[in-house]
Amino acid sequence: MSVVPSPGPTTTMNSVLGKAQLIIEAFTVDDESLSLTDLVRRTGVAKASVHRLAQELLTWGLLERAGTGYRLGLKLFEIGHRVPRQRIVRDAALPYMEDLLLATRETVHFAIRHGTEVLYLEKIVVHRGLSEQSRVAGRLPMYCTATGKMLLAHAPDELFTQVVSRGLRPLTRHTITAPAVLRGQLEKIRDRGVATEWEETRLGYASTAVPVPDVDGVPIGALSVTAPTARMNTAQVAGALRTAANGIARTLRATR
Repeated sequence: MSVVPSPGPTTTMNSVLGKAQLIIEAFTVDDESLSLTDLVRRTGVAKASVHRLAQELLTWGLLERAGTGYRLGLKLFEIGHRVPRQRIVRDAALPYMEDLLLATRETVHFAIRHGTEVLYLEKIVVHRGLSEQSRVAGRLPMYCTATGKMLLAHAPDELFTQVVSRGLRPLTRHTITAPAVLRGQLEKIRDRGVATEWEETRLGYASTAVPVPDVDGVPIGALSVTAPTARMNTAQVAGALRTAANGIARTLRATR
């Protein structure tokens, strides 16, 4: 009797749904729209297939027309907000993030781990027009963000190995790219309960983060404050962060 192998990544991506996934994931946070040629180049799928699938995605509302190109549809936004875990965590965090914003007058983030990256569930900016690397629903590397380092410090050692194996690509000249240095930082973060990064993701900015613990004490996310380096005072910010993080944890425990 022959054994049918389970579909691997290549087999999955060669299916119709796999190709549709490639088209949707071809859009980055910086893309307002993409042409058919862009989608073909980024997905590696034949032009005829991309065109046909794009028409179906338009019908479903997952894509929208943008001139002669395409953009992600509002239907994806609606579906994304139905994800229960993220919605519950975000709703619990938002009031405390607003308090933290008032207390620090600086940008506040709440992030969770997504694979080997951090995914930002919420971000509140006090200064309109302030442009930073992070975006809501955007992802950044764990090794050079304060939230990512906090979550990586409390993760199994296998995750550290995965992160390092993917390469510690520098985002700025200050990004830590030596695995031994990063491991040393993570040990200090576990001891102190506070993670920082100084100009590792963007020049001129620094971040401080603390964990948001689950009922068993394992971080379900990390809360951070980002400010220009000249204004960042880790000692002052850490206290306000811990107060907000404890409030989020209490609210999450009460909802379970």
